[in-house]
Order: sequence, then structure tokens, then C-alpha cells
Amino acid sequence: MRLIILVFFLLKSSILLFSQNSKMDDFLIEVRNENYEVAENIIETFNFKNDECAESYELHFFIALSKNKGVGYLKNYKPLFYEATKCSNNLFIKTISKLNYALFNYYYKKNADVSVLSIYLELLKTLEKTDLKTLKGEVLRRILEYHNDIFILKDYSFKNYTVLYKKVAFDELDIQIADFYNLSIGIKNTDLSLSNTNYNKTLSLIKTLNIHSYNNKLLIIAGNYLEEFVSKKEAYHLYYKSLANNKNDSLGVNILSNLGSRLNLAIYYYYNNNFKKAIKELKTIDQYTGKLIDRKKIYFDYWLSLIYEKTNNYEKAYQHIKTSRRNQFSFNQNNHLLAIRDIQTKYKTEKKEKENLQLKQDNLEIEQKRKQNRNLLIASLLFIILGGTIGFLTLKNSKRKRKLAEQETELETQKNLTFLKEQELITINAMVDGQEKERKQIAEDLHDNLGSVLATLKMHFENLQIHKDKKKINQDKLFDKTESLIDEAYLKVRSIAHAKNAGVIANQGLLIAVQMMAEKISSADKIKIEVIDFGLNKRLENSLEISVFRTIQELITNVIKHAEAHNITINISLFHKNLNIIVEDDGKGFNTKKIDIKKGMGIGAIKTRIKHLKGTFEIDSTPKKGTSIIINIPVV
Repeated sequence: MRLIILVFFLLKSSILLFSQNSKMDDFLIEVRNENYEVAENIIETFNFKNDECAESYELHFFIALSKNKGVGYLKNYKPLFYEATKCSNNLFIKTISKLNYALFNYYYKKNADVSVLSIYLELLKTLEKTDLKTLKGEVLRRILEYHNDIFILKDYSFKNYTVLYKKVAFDELDIQIADFYNLSIGIKNTDLSLSNTNYNKTLSLIKTLNIHSYNNKLLIIAGNYLEEFVSKKEAYHLYYKSLANNKNDSLGVNILSNLGSRLNLAIYYYYNNNFKKAIKELKTIDQYTGKLIDRKKIYFDYWLSLIYEKTNNYEKAYQHIKTSRRNQFSFNQNNHLLAIRDIQTKYKTEKKEKENLQLKQDNLEIEQKRKQNRNLLIASLLFIILGGTIGFLTLKNSKRKRKLAEQETELETQKNLTFLKEQELITINAMVDGQEKERKQIAEDLHDNLGSVLATLKMHFENLQIHKDKKKINQDKLFDKTESLIDEAYLKVRSIAHAKNAGVIANQGLLIAVQMMAEKISSADKIKIEVIDFGLNKRLENSLEISVFRTIQELITNVIKHAEAHNITINISLFHKNLNIIVEDDGKGFNTKKIDIKKGMGIGAIKTRIKHLKGTFEIDSTPKKGTSIIINIPVV
């Protein structure tokens, strides 16, 4: 039995783990596909057990960084990076937290790219022996994105990462993204040329790689080929198409390709002597901020200086060439690229040393396992002999204990039967006492309330009989008083009857009592009451049923007195240990802001009763459109 329970829990844990991993994969794929709203919705389905680590926050911020690449509004944000890495045991969340730190530095801090690459490589090493393939793919995609933005001439290390990326590919789109980076980075560092073959590969990827930002970059690559070998005019059309695709796009992930298209268009206008349009395209960069935008400004200022020189505006030409040179030095490009080469070399060396160390460790573990197996065999034989002896003695002892347990069980059963009989007697006595108290209460109500009214009413009738032929008294007025006393007597009888309705609840339940009340009121043909129920298959605790019935009774009385309604709907439902009551009418309604609830309609008392039951009470009313009362009560 224990083995079955253990297998069940292991199976359940495996299913939950598989479900969580599947959600993680879905989340990363939607971020990759730039479906950021879908990714936000997936976060709500994660079952985070450690709220102190702000694990969901890390995922939301990862989306914000992914979709706002190059946008400056995050640069003043100061997130508590690495908080999840300190307290969360979830490797997925820890990795995302470190990616957030790397991306934030990469997009918004100058010359922080070297440390960013170090973090990427560290994460890749951490995930090396895990089965989190999609997460590995995300880290590799960020490394390839880095190589595409900060490329190094004659550096072919990116090819290793595209190979690894294809090995962990989630679907065909990952394969196509790897092909894109092979093409884009290869052309930038002169590993590949702008040839007709690569132009055709670019067109093929445009048709199949259906992700917005990648398609815009591919259009620029194709335009560069047409500009150099075919026609500047045809290249212009591709640049313009790329620009049109993301011209009104607020996502920062597309701003770099947007600026790339504008730069190429400006160069096209420059060579066609249309300097006004060229300046207009180059000036658009001023509306964006961010570290990667500042890199682009180096080229934008350079071409602006050439244009102003052509138009004999030497002062502006000097200003822009000076700005371009200053930005180039601020990024310290040459030292930066040397540092990147050094990091990649150290990473490869460290990886090789780790592999050699792992090989030695494996050999040592094999030898240790041989010794352990020999010792285990000797221990097993001794254990079998000792276990057999202990088992025999245990079996003999267990039989004796079983007999004692059976005797104790029989005694316990007798005790329970005696206790139940005693409880039954106590319950019967309590019921008799309760009935006696109820009879006394009714007798007191009849004597104190109804008795005095009937006595007064008898006096009025005697007075009418004595003076029926005399004209000295106002008989109409006496009749009116008598009628009002009859009404008062009726109301007191009705209130006592309502108090007795608790008996209906005790015997038949809340739902039957409400339905009976609705049927009696509807039979007068002045107002129709409909009762709709759901989930009330079982009885609730008796005192709760009585309180809820009294509340509904009071609300219906308010509607009859004040609302001038023709129809009332009572919705009663029990769902997930929550009792929901909605009383709606089509009466005249009222302005809840202008009416003091504490002073009228008995609503204040109802709110107090619901508060005592730890529930909530809401009023939704509009003049001439009726009123809705919504009550929610927790049911333990």
C-alpha cells in the first residue's frame, strides 16, 4: 500500500513538473514570437510558491526589457536585480533574473557589454547539463543578438552558437532564426558576401520567418544587395517597405531596424542630391534614447556632416563630425572588442579544463563504485540472514499485538455506543427545552403585544355599540381608529408568524422557506417573485439559514414598501464555499449617494447582520431602472 501511495505521489509530481515546464516553454516562445500580451497572460497561470522572491515580477520585467530594446523610458528604473536568485529555488526564475540584469546593462549602460557577455556565458554553463532546452535556446538567442549588434571583424565564434541553437530548437522558427544570424553576422564580419545566393536566401527567409523584427532586418540586408549590385532605386523600395512595416510601431525591439532603414534611405537621398529629405530622415533619431541608439548616432552624425558640407553649411558639418567622433571615443570600440575576444577565449579554455576535470572525476567515481558494489554484496548477505531472524520474531510478536488490538477495538466500540446514547438523550432534552422556551415566547408575544391591541379594539367596538344611534360623536373617525387597530393586530400576528417561519427553515431548509414565502406573496397578484437557485443540494448550518432567510425577508419587505416594483428576482447560489444572494427588482430605484442608508429602509441592520457573518453587502441602484442587492457570505 505504501509503495502504491509513493508511486502515486511521484506520478503526480512528475505531471505537475511537466505542466510547469510546458508553461515555461510557452512563455519563452511567445516572447520570441513578440506576442507579449499572450506571454503576460501565461504568467498568471504559473503557480509560484515563494511570493517573497517576486518571481512573477521577474517575468513581467523580462517582457518589458524584451519588447522595449533601445527605448529610454526604462533607463531610470532601478529594479532589485538578483533578488530572485537569492531566495528562489526555481532555476528558470534565477536564469530569467540574471538575463534581466544583463539586458538592462546591455540596453542602457555604456561600455557594459563585456560584463553582459560574461553573464550570458555563465548562464549557458549553468544550463549545460539540464533538460531546459527552451531556456538554453533563449540564452543562445541573446548571445547571437549580441554578436549581431556588436560584431567583430573576422570573428567566427558566432557559428558555434548557431549550431548549439539548432540542437535545442523548439520548432522550425528557431532553425530559421539561427539561419538569419548566420546570414546577418556573416555578412557584417565579411565571412559572407552580398552575393546573389545570399540574396535569394534572404528572400526565402522573409517568406518563412514570420517574426516582425527579423523580417525588417532581412529587408535591409536585401536592400543592401540591390543597392550595390542591381539598382539604388529598387533598394530604396525595400528600405521604404522596412520603414513602413514599423514606422508606427511603439515596440522598441523594432526601433533599431527602423533607424537602419532611415539611414539607408538618407544615404540614397544623399547620392541623388535630395539633401532636404536626407536630413529629415537622419533627424528622426533625436526622438529616441538608449545606449544602442547612441551607437547609431555615430553614423547618423557622420552622414549629416557630409550633407551639410555638400550644402556649404560648414559650421553644422563641423558640429556633427565632432559629435560623431566624440561618441565613437566614448564607446571605446577598439578596447571593447579586444575585451570581448579575451572573454570568449577564457570561456573556451575554462570549458576545456572543465571537461578534463570531469573525465578524471568520472574515472575516480567508477573505481569508487566497484569498491562500493563489493562492500554492498557482503552487507546484503549479512542483512538477509539478520533480516530473516528479525522477521520471524516480528511476525510472532505481531500476532500477539493483533489480538490485543482487537480486544481494545471492541472496548472502544462499546464506549462509543454508550457515548452516542448519552448524546442522544442530551439532544432530546435540549429540543424539549427549546420547544418549551419557544411556547413561552409566543405566549408572551400574544399577551404583551396582541393582547393589548385586542383589548383596545374591544373597547372601540363597545363604544360604537353604545353610541350607534347618537350623533354626539364622530363615528367616521371612530371607525378609522378601529380599522387602524385591526391593521396593527394583523401586523403583530404576521410578525409572530414570521418568527415561527424559522421552524420551516429548521425542518425543510432555506431554499424551501424562500420559495414558500415567494409563492405566498406572488399569490396576491400585485407583485411577482421568481426564485432561482444553484448548488443548494445540501443543508447549511441552521443559524446561518435563519439569518439569511430573515435578510431576504427584510429585503423583500423593503421592495414592497418603497420600490413600486412589479417583479422581483431572488438568486441564491452556493459555489466554492461561498453563498451568493442577489435580490433584483424593476422598481423606481434611488440614488445611493443621496440616501442615508443608516436612517431608512432597515438596510443598516441588514449590513450589520451580514458583517457579523463575515460577508459583503453591495447596493446597485439607478433611478427609474430598479435596484440590485448583492450579498456574499463565506460558508465554512
